[in-house]
Amino acid sequence: MVMGDMEMKVDLAVIGAGPGGYAAAFRAADLGMDVALIDPRKRPGGVCLHEGCIPSKTCLSLAELIEDAARAKKMGVHFAQPEIDVDGIRSWKKSVIDTMASGLASLCRKRGIQWITASARFIDSSTLQLYGGEVRRIRFKHCIIATGSAPIPFPEASFCGDGRIMSSREALALRDIPGRLLVVGGGYVGLELGFIYSALGSEVFLVEIENRLLPAVDADLIAPLQRKLEGMFARIDLGTRIAKLEEKEESVAVSLEHDGKQRDEQFDRVLVAMGRKVNTSELGLENTTVEMDSRGVIMVNDRQRTAEESILAVGDVCGDFMLAHTAMRQGRVAAEVVAGQRSVYDVRAVPAIVYTDPQIAWCGLTESQAKEKNMTVKIFKYPWKYSGRAQSMGAEEGLTKLVTEPESGRILGVGICGRDAEGLITEGVLAIEMGALAEDLALSLHAHPTLSETMGESAEIFLGSPTHLMPKNRS
Repeated sequence: MVMGDMEMKVDLAVIGAGPGGYAAAFRAADLGMDVALIDPRKRPGGVCLHEGCIPSKTCLSLAELIEDAARAKKMGVHFAQPEIDVDGIRSWKKSVIDTMASGLASLCRKRGIQWITASARFIDSSTLQLYGGEVRRIRFKHCIIATGSAPIPFPEASFCGDGRIMSSREALALRDIPGRLLVVGGGYVGLELGFIYSALGSEVFLVEIENRLLPAVDADLIAPLQRKLEGMFARIDLGTRIAKLEEKEESVAVSLEHDGKQRDEQFDRVLVAMGRKVNTSELGLENTTVEMDSRGVIMVNDRQRTAEESILAVGDVCGDFMLAHTAMRQGRVAAEVVAGQRSVYDVRAVPAIVYTDPQIAWCGLTESQAKEKNMTVKIFKYPWKYSGRAQSMGAEEGLTKLVTEPESGRILGVGICGRDAEGLITEGVLAIEMGALAEDLALSLHAHPTLSETMGESAEIFLGSPTHLMPKNRS
C-alpha cells in the first residue's frame, strides 16, 4: 500500500481526526488493524484541538490569572494593572496547539496509521472518494464517521473569517480586543468566551432568548456564576432576541427585542454562540443505508453501529452530548466492536463543565431532570462558605450538591459550582458509576483542608451528622 496510489485498501477508514476519530484510529491500530485516518487538516486534533476546547481553555487560563490578580487585592497582595499583549497570547496559544498536534501526529506514525489529508465522501458502503489528497479512493472493510459539528450561524449572517460577526472559531483567533462586544447566546460557549473577552478588557453585552442562562443546568448552581458575570459584563439581557443583525464597515448594527419592545445598538463585534450542527451533509450518506434524523444526526446503537453494517459513527454526529470525552469513549468502543470485541457505550454519568470562574460541573441526574420525570429524590447542598479551603482561596461563593435516592442514599447526580470544579466532579462520576451510597462518600476520608471535603460534607448531611454545619434537628 503506497501513498499516491489511485486506490487504497484498509481494514478501517476513519473520517475525521478529532478526539473521537483519533481515539478510534489509535485503538484500532493497537488491536492490529490496518487503519487510514482522513481529515482536511494537516495534523490530527480536529476542532477540539485547533479551534475549540484547547484554544478556549488556554485563553480561559489567562483570564483566570487576571481574575486571581484582582481577587488578591482583598488578601493584601496588589498587582499592577495587566498589560494585554494580544500577539503574545496568540503565540502562546499556537505553541500549545502545536505541541499537542505534533504529539498526536507522532502517535499516528508510531502506530503505523496512514494519515491522509483530504475530504471524504461515500461512493457506496465499502468505498470512499477522496478530495484534495494524493489518494483518490479507499476501499474499506469498516468505516467510522467522526466528522464532528460546526457552529450554527445567525440567519442571513455568515461566518466569513474576517468579518465583525464571529463564531467561536473566529473569536478564539483573537484578531483584536473589541471595545464593545455582543455575545449572542447564554450557553457554555457564550459564557466562556464572554468571560475571556471581559477579562482581556472588552465591554461585554450578552443576550439570551431564554429567561435564564445555561438552561440545562440547575438554577442554584448557576447563581454564583451569574452574580460574578453581572459584575463583569456591561449587561446581561435575558428573554431577549436578535431581531436584526447588520454588519457595517466599522461596526455591527443590532436590533434587540424584549417584551415586544425593540431597541437599536451598535457593537464593534458580535459573537454568535447559538449551538452547533452536525457535519454530515457532505458525506454522501445517501449512497449508503445509514439512517439520519431531520437534523442530520446519525442513528446508532449502543455499539456505535449504524443501519449499515460496515459503517459506525461516533461523537457529535450522533447528537446527544457534544463533548470531546464522550466522543473519545465512543471512538474506542467503535474500534473494539470492529475488532470483534463485546464492547458497548454504557455511561451512566457524563461530566459536563463550564470553564468560567467560578466553574460549573455536573454529572448524572440533575434536580431539574428529576422534577421533569416526577422522580422523588433528596437533595443535599453544602455551601462553600463553610469550607476552610474555599475561604482561604477567596472562593466562598461555591456550592456542592448531591442528588440521591431517598431511601438508600444512592448517589444519582452531583453538581458543583466553584473553583476547580473540573477536577472535583470526577469523584461524583466515579460514585455514580459504581452505584455508591452517600454513606460511602461520607466514610471516604477527605483530606483537610481541601475543596474535596465539600463532597464528603454534602454526604454527611444525608447521614444527619455534618461537621461544619449544624444538623437539621439542632438548627
